[in-house]
Amino acid sequence: MIRTGIFGGSFNPIHNGHISLARQLREKAGLDEVWLMVSPQNPLKAQADLLDDQIRMEMARLAVEGETDIVASDYEMHLPKPSYTWNTLEALKRDYPDREFVLMIGGDNWALFDKWYRADDIRNEFKIIVYPRRGSEGGIEGLDLIDISSTDIRERIKAGKRISHLVPKAVADFITKHKLYV
Repeated sequence: MIRTGIFGGSFNPIHNGHISLARQLREKAGLDEVWLMVSPQNPLKAQADLLDDQIRMEMARLAVEGETDIVASDYEMHLPKPSYTWNTLEALKRDYPDREFVLMIGGDNWALFDKWYRADDIRNEFKIIVYPRRGSEGGIEGLDLIDISSTDIRERIKAGKRISHLVPKAVADFITKHKLYV
């Protein structure tokens, strides 16, 4: 059985903290790989500043080039919307019977988990790894977290500040080339 971590998010944009966290959680949780599940629509988040799905997907692919155990996945983009985690996990289980899927979520989302669609079913059917996030408690200890947020990156871009130290080089180049978030 291949143990696959599902690290979902809007990745708007993907940054070094996401990649570092995926690597560390893969190792600490004994996972074979991590799929960065680029979400087309989060029912709990506003969509106003969300870039097009394919643009965010391309940035995720660029960010994981050269990674052997981290994959950018557009799987959820092909499912009915809105994208509920329960539906995604059930579809993955059906489509990939040779894998055990482990949900990876931040402490901020864990605090709201009871509001998630079919939260009890997710708890009963799938393993869940909770990692700490800024302003939240709990999660796996001993992680070297990089305190970066996609919101901060978008604000830096709007303010004309550099982001090259916050995102993979290929992502920074892509954002600059396509004049994203300005």
